[in-house]
Amino acid sequence: MKESSLDKAARAAGISLHFTDVNGEIQSISDETKRALLAVMDNADRGKKSPLPPVVVFSGRTKRQLTPRGRGVYHWQLRSENGNVFEGEVQGEALFTLPSPLGQGYHQLTLSQGRQQWHMRIIVTPRRCYLPPALRAGEKRWGALVQLYTLRSATNWGIGDFGDLQQMLEQLAAQGGDFVGLNPLHALYPASPDFASPYSPSSRRWLNIIYIDVAQVVDFQQSAAAQRWWKSAKTQRAVAKARDEEWVDYDAVMALKLTALRHAWAQFQPRDKDDEDKRVFAAFVQEGGDSLYYQAAYDGLQAERRAENAQHWGWPAWPEDWRNSQLPEVQRWCEQHKDEIAFWQWLQYLAQQQFSRCWQISQTRGMSVGLYRDLAVGVAEGSAETWHDPELYRLHASVGAPPDRLGPLGQYWGLPPMDPHVMQARGYQPFIDMLRANMRDCGALRIDHVMSLLRLWWVPAGETADKGAYVAYPVEDLLGILALESQRQRCMVIGEDLGTVPKEIVSLLRNSGIFSWKVLWFEQQHDGKYRTPDEYPRQSIASASTHDLPTLSGFWEAGDLLLGEKIGLYPGDAVQPLHQQRAAQKQALLNVLHQAGSLPVSSPRQADKLPMSPRLNQAIHRFLANTHSTLLGLQPEDWLGMTTPVNVPGTVDQYPNWRRKLTQPLEEIFANTEVKKLLKTVSQQRKAN
Repeated sequence: MKESSLDKAARAAGISLHFTDVNGEIQSISDETKRALLAVMDNADRGKKSPLPPVVVFSGRTKRQLTPRGRGVYHWQLRSENGNVFEGEVQGEALFTLPSPLGQGYHQLTLSQGRQQWHMRIIVTPRRCYLPPALRAGEKRWGALVQLYTLRSATNWGIGDFGDLQQMLEQLAAQGGDFVGLNPLHALYPASPDFASPYSPSSRRWLNIIYIDVAQVVDFQQSAAAQRWWKSAKTQRAVAKARDEEWVDYDAVMALKLTALRHAWAQFQPRDKDDEDKRVFAAFVQEGGDSLYYQAAYDGLQAERRAENAQHWGWPAWPEDWRNSQLPEVQRWCEQHKDEIAFWQWLQYLAQQQFSRCWQISQTRGMSVGLYRDLAVGVAEGSAETWHDPELYRLHASVGAPPDRLGPLGQYWGLPPMDPHVMQARGYQPFIDMLRANMRDCGALRIDHVMSLLRLWWVPAGETADKGAYVAYPVEDLLGILALESQRQRCMVIGEDLGTVPKEIVSLLRNSGIFSWKVLWFEQQHDGKYRTPDEYPRQSIASASTHDLPTLSGFWEAGDLLLGEKIGLYPGDAVQPLHQQRAAQKQALLNVLHQAGSLPVSSPRQADKLPMSPRLNQAIHRFLANTHSTLLGLQPEDWLGMTTPVNVPGTVDQYPNWRRKLTQPLEEIFANTEVKKLLKTVSQQRKAN
């Protein structure tokens, strides 16, 4: 059948005309969806045609050849990243081999013909991502997977902070742990602290300032006004209340911290410009450039507008004259509020300094991975990034997921996708900047929904998610850049590849040295049996669960299903088959625990008669410690036998997501006899295997 002009246009734009549904059947995308997404992309005018694409990526030892389009002779000049210059001439439509040696990195090729010039970025990359020497040598390491905001301590102000992270690293290293894996630390919304999902950030380049440990800030310690405020009975009562809450009270915590940090800022400002801290801050601001400036401007402007009108939650709700960072009204505001912008830049500086200190502690304690960060799949619609760079994001679409059994209408995440065509036109610089920001001061980067390097499900605004389609991304280029930045930053990469994983990306990820994620609950074969420890791949991280899944005890006691029933997630009798499935999973898990020798022979063999206990908890952790996975991530919730989840997917108001704290403070967790016994077992088993 002849392809229609609409289908040709969609395919040229990277829109897939079909997708495979959850039943393995091929489904066609409607013409309405194709037209809607083409309109969203607005690809009509991408500028004048150039003899060369804006960027080309050469990975490994592939032949570095180009063919300039057009007629006549072109003069070319190639400036390498280290400053070497090569030049010559090439005929249009003729094959052109780049000069060598040309090392890995970012190089600039300029073609000229008469008065016309065209510029092209050439990126030469390694094939594989970085791997720490200890892991290259075959060692197996374990660490803790921590939602930072859940940590309790005797000193924090009602939310886990970078001071708690320092303590966690020290304690974990003493128990033989090698890393702390963190939730996304991306900048959120200080003026709307209750909008707390770390996966719907304002920016993926900057940090969430709520994690600043105020007590460590020198200017807070030295400010007389700050100390009077801190020592007042009112402040002490407010901090104690926030600290004792079962759930994080984001509004209360943010109000306390911003008050304290305003006092500290007043102490910092009069410092001599030659003061060492001021010089470092000035360098930080200069390095942050426009991205930091407009992140700070957005935080300050959002705070002002929100104070005037509670409905002004973000730029989409602001008057039209304020909905873009470059509009005259915004520029006038920035000119008149330089001090306010500097304050928010300073908070980013404090956050970065404290996080960097955590990384340094991990390295002094000999941790090979130390810290790993989590990169969210996108930014929210009302984010600082979409406000400052609307061209990069397709604001009339959202990332989501196609329909499946649990979601017959699919998922709509409210995250405008990056436009792959704009990314390419900019030589992939937005992607590079994002990687560098997130690989800073850490030994590993977890990429949430790593399939986004290959494709994303785009949903036109105003439509349900079943009206979406997959849009392709230049996966091989992105993987090459990821490998280059990984090697340069000495930061390994973990890909969250749970759920439906397209076959074409599996080998690409493996060959790029990206670690797969293996969650115990999902490691079942077609016959229902769980995989044994030696069936886990070396190039992976194993864990019992994730932040989106039930805890170990929650799974065993079916607490997640009972909670889902309570808050109305399951219509009619939909939960009954899930209970039956869970009973079968528990029995299969108990069977493999016995098969692997993780439980004594005399231990019960009927799962329905075996409650969760410290002995069973130890057995599951022993099983995980014996897996062939190079890395193992454990959740403190499971050490403590907690059943309540930190996040229930598919809920907004039904459950207080991203707020549940740990039941014990750090000081008690690492003094807990059962916890110490469990971690000792894990450490011994990892070394033995």
